[in-house]
Amino acid sequence: IDPVVTLYHWDLPLMLQEKYGGWRNESIIDIFNDYATFCFQTFGDRVKYWITIHNPYLVAWHGYGTGIHAPGERGKITTVYSVGHNLIKAHAKVWHNYKEHFQPYQKGMMSIVLGSHWIEPNKLEDELDISKCQKSMERVLGWFAKPIHGDGDYPEELKNEFSFLPRFTEDEKNYIKGTADFFAFSFGPNNFKPPNTLQKMGQNLSLNLREVLNWIKLEYNSPRILIAENGWFTDNHVKTDDTTAIYMMKNFINKVLQAIKYDDVDVFGYTAWSLLDGFEWQHAYNIRRGLFYVDFKSEKKERIPKSSALYYKQIIQENGFFPRESTPSLQAQFSCDFSWGITESVLKAELVASSPQFCDSSLYLWNVTGDGLLHKVEGVKLKTRPAQCTDFVSIKKQLDLLEKLKVTHYRFALDWSLILPNGDLSVVNRQVLRYYRCVISEALKLNVQSMVTLYYPTHTYLGLPGPLLQAGGWLNQSTAYAFQDYAALCFRELGDLVKLWITINEPNQLSNVYNRSSNDTYRAAHNLLIAHAMAWRVYDEQFRSFQDGKVSLSLHSDWAEPANPYFESHSKAADRFLQFEIGWFANPIFKTGDYPATMREYIGFKNRKGLSYALLPSFTSEEKQFVKGTADFYALNHFTTRFVIHEPQNGSQYEFDRDIQFLQDITCLSSPSRLAVVPWGMRRVLRWIKKTYGDIDIYITANGIDDPSLDNDELRNYYLGKYVQEVLKAYYIDKVKIKGYYAFKMTEEKSKPRFGFFTSDSKGKPSIKFYNTLISNNGFPANSSVCSPSNQEKQCSFCLFISQKKPLIFFVCCLFSTLILLLTIIFFHKRKRRKRYK
Repeated sequence: IDPVVTLYHWDLPLMLQEKYGGWRNESIIDIFNDYATFCFQTFGDRVKYWITIHNPYLVAWHGYGTGIHAPGERGKITTVYSVGHNLIKAHAKVWHNYKEHFQPYQKGMMSIVLGSHWIEPNKLEDELDISKCQKSMERVLGWFAKPIHGDGDYPEELKNEFSFLPRFTEDEKNYIKGTADFFAFSFGPNNFKPPNTLQKMGQNLSLNLREVLNWIKLEYNSPRILIAENGWFTDNHVKTDDTTAIYMMKNFINKVLQAIKYDDVDVFGYTAWSLLDGFEWQHAYNIRRGLFYVDFKSEKKERIPKSSALYYKQIIQENGFFPRESTPSLQAQFSCDFSWGITESVLKAELVASSPQFCDSSLYLWNVTGDGLLHKVEGVKLKTRPAQCTDFVSIKKQLDLLEKLKVTHYRFALDWSLILPNGDLSVVNRQVLRYYRCVISEALKLNVQSMVTLYYPTHTYLGLPGPLLQAGGWLNQSTAYAFQDYAALCFRELGDLVKLWITINEPNQLSNVYNRSSNDTYRAAHNLLIAHAMAWRVYDEQFRSFQDGKVSLSLHSDWAEPANPYFESHSKAADRFLQFEIGWFANPIFKTGDYPATMREYIGFKNRKGLSYALLPSFTSEEKQFVKGTADFYALNHFTTRFVIHEPQNGSQYEFDRDIQFLQDITCLSSPSRLAVVPWGMRRVLRWIKKTYGDIDIYITANGIDDPSLDNDELRNYYLGKYVQEVLKAYYIDKVKIKGYYAFKMTEEKSKPRFGFFTSDSKGKPSIKFYNTLISNNGFPANSSVCSPSNQEKQCSFCLFISQKKPLIFFVCCLFSTLILLLTIIFFHKRKRRKRYK
């Protein structure tokens, strides 16, 4: 371990302050040089890195301006800059002393640690804001960096602003210039607190260490840089669980690595601050910054490693960051019957066909008065043809989009409130049902099968018919019976064309709506589970035998990772999240017929502590048997991985019952809606489902990310490639029975996160081509081989053609029969004429 020795870190002997006035007095320069000489003579044979002064900006401002640091003087601004002037000259004198008398045989290097903030403009395109940021950096970092690492003089901005600023003579400039063998840099909370001492100029403080390193490179001719101090802090009540410090460290070191790798910034070392908890200057013992926890109240003052110490050790051992993917990318394909789909949310039905010229029997005259309008001719009726699916203009648009995507499956949701406006079968909107049937049948003509979702609620649109909503919605058990009738109607009207059904989309997210209390949340969830089971039983008993379809519900299934892997409480919290989020619905259906034991036990634990009054509903023995097994496959919507912290909470809310909080890892690639791109989380959740619920068929019914770009959605391409690769690993290596992958989603809505492959006005994005490639290759093949349709598939395609073209085939048969009959008659008459002639 090489020592990096600082000569002065704000510990001026009191006698020098009392006798000379400290750094205000120029005579301190020679005294400091004598002290440095003693240190070089005593320790120089073992020290290769010397620091003269630590962060002179804070010494000058807080020691002699604000009075926050020793010696605690509240001086004038002239005093502050006079102190800074002496600090620079003291540093230069010591550097020359070492260079001349000690470096030739001790072979060491010397610098001064300069601390700084980083600041970004309010408006990136505003030159005035950019100029203010530059001035801010010059007033803080440039104050000391330009004389030492630049031309030996202060920044022009400082000299123009402050007429009282001390001046260097030409000899002094040459003496000071270049008095550092490397650029030692400090970046952390001391450079941000208190903020009123920083020259922000109305702009934004930032923690982007990569950017400030780039600024140093550009301003000071690419110097070699040592990060001499970097870290964060925790509150004094935090002991060893300093999770926030881990992620701050990860962010800072990651930025340093990016600066080295992508920007060619010459950073040769990084120093974490600090080793031990201690006295933190103006903050005293109210914050902690050590990698090791010190119990100040104990007699022995034990030093206990914090999680940040363990994490820093791991980074040092790995010399950076290694990918979390357990296996390299695969070159393989899915099975030939794998479903490639696209997901849409609720499909708004056209209540009236949009091409009336084929079914309107009225006659119109156009532009009679020159107004450019159609005028109906009264009393005249024309012959019309029956209504056809092509009358719906929006269907053609959807078919065009599906054809561009080249998918095999199309998942969309029906609108329950439109089909049954009264909530029961008293009024059935046949036109809406006909529209949905047309969507499905027209898609089949493109060889695209539909996965139909019966109910697709969101936190902004619950999607229930008005009367059911007024009766309490899912808090009323009668809604489950209404859903059963609605499901039976859809199965009867559409089931001959649909082989895959989703009863309810993401019922485990309805806590966002029924959140008045946890009891409301659990009651609504209970009724949703019963409703799903009733719909599945109806299909199983009445329709499966001749429709031969499959039914399930789609669960929001993000993966949970402990935010701090060094604490068992975080691992337990991650598992608890999965049980409360996924197991809440999956356990009753795929496993036991009842809620997870983890949920019941933890809610009971909180009740006994008086921290919650939640009551998880109970299933009767008959209900358990009724709910258990009511899914033909597992359908999951997966978007991201959540980093989970254990945090006890008080109150009867579903979110509080779990005792968890989420941490945003700012080092992760993220979307505008803060969805972290964590591809390996997809594989982990698929393995967890197989391990927890057995070897069942799985459909990924929604997976996607919001990308702000309209014409170059690289983030979506990256996301698709990485996540499908992890799906392939789960399928190929882990033997998870994945039957299909549906990207989310086809078209985006206005003023919403941009999840769509197409804009709201149906303009396609480049990611369509990338998804086409995945589909055509059926994964990531090692060569150009793709699946060829089997005889059965060819036969099914032929059957589909027959079923779709029945009217045309009937017409052709009639025409052929008529032709045969006509030829027979002609042949018969010719023979009869010949006989007569003979």
